[in-house]
Amino acid sequence: MWLKDTSPPERRVLAAAFAGYGIDAFDYMIYTFLIPTLVIVWGLTTVQAGNIATAALVTSAVGGWAAGILADRYGRVVVLQGTVLWFTVFTVLSGFTHSYEQLLFTRAMQGFGFGGEWSVGSVLIAETIQARYRGKAVGLVQSSWAVGWAVAAIAFWAVFALVEPASGWRILFWIGAVPSVLIFWIRRNIEDPEVYRQTRSAMHAVGDRGNFLEIFSRDLIGRTALASLLATGMQGGYYAVTTWLPTYLKTERNLSVLNTSGYLLMLIFGSFLGYLTSAYLSDRIGRRKGFILFGFCAGLLVLGYTLAPITDTAMLFLGFPLGFFLSGVFSGMGAYLSELFPSRVRGSAQGFCYNFGRATGAACPALVAHLSGSLKLGIAIGVVAASAYCLVILAALLLPETAGRELDADGAIPAVTMPAAA
Repeated sequence: MWLKDTSPPERRVLAAAFAGYGIDAFDYMIYTFLIPTLVIVWGLTTVQAGNIATAALVTSAVGGWAAGILADRYGRVVVLQGTVLWFTVFTVLSGFTHSYEQLLFTRAMQGFGFGGEWSVGSVLIAETIQARYRGKAVGLVQSSWAVGWAVAAIAFWAVFALVEPASGWRILFWIGAVPSVLIFWIRRNIEDPEVYRQTRSAMHAVGDRGNFLEIFSRDLIGRTALASLLATGMQGGYYAVTTWLPTYLKTERNLSVLNTSGYLLMLIFGSFLGYLTSAYLSDRIGRRKGFILFGFCAGLLVLGYTLAPITDTAMLFLGFPLGFFLSGVFSGMGAYLSELFPSRVRGSAQGFCYNFGRATGAACPALVAHLSGSLKLGIAIGVVAASAYCLVILAALLLPETAGRELDADGAIPAVTMPAAA
């Protein structure tokens, strides 16, 4: 197993990033489980519930870029600690809210840390792990989203089996305080990568403080634009499908399995294996081919869901490939963005590109709703999602391959060859 070939410091960084992103997932997903309860307890409308979710996504996009900029300036580890502390505090405060406006505020504030943790953690992993395992390592961290999702589901079922819903939802938010011990563990066991320290030392020696706007310079603007489009396609397709597919299958196909724990666990398990499989392939066949493969399969799968007849039994088992491909396409992203940009602006670039995709991709659910006014909902989902995954494939074809490239500290633009074809 490749983990045996990593050093103790590498494994500690892996553990910290894995735990951090898993906590991220728990804190974010627990709200999705609580929406029906808040609708009953508070009389929350679907529009208000959607506003809360959207607010968290928008602020997470801003927080992701801001955290990347801060990580370039002040260090990966200290900013990682700050993001974990930030989203933990506001998750706990959500449990003390008493109105829609209060919860909207706490969840929006939580989003800043939620977006920032991934941006900083993925850069920290990419700069720490040896090049031949970088894709697997970042993908392994990405898979912790499925773990945090599963823990949120189990916690939800356990708490609501023991406590009345009127107080149970508060307890679930308060549970978000438990993982805060990770902050102290990171402080004692993790340090900034050598490549980052060398880069900052060289910059300091010549009085160069760096500028995050460098990612829009003539040398980097092409990569910034294409990487942002790649992230937009991934997240736009994911949001369009996960937001509207359950509604379509329940209201137009009259399927009931979507509300069962079996379907949810199948979806989560598929996501977990999708992350790991894609991470392995990212190192094995390259970043670009991995994106193209998973983007193509995700697009075909969505078209199958929206156009082909599906029974309850088929839907239960199709939850696995849906989670596998929709989640797996993300695995190589953290490593790839780190390899595309020089160390001096790596955090800024990663934070901007990924979160530009998050912000623009978040418009895809609204686009589906708009198109459904003139098209059937299933066709609208298929058109938007398939277009998004076509964008993934196009961007991957135009970007360079970077798998196996060593990350240096000289501040130069990574020397990779633009491919002629996939």
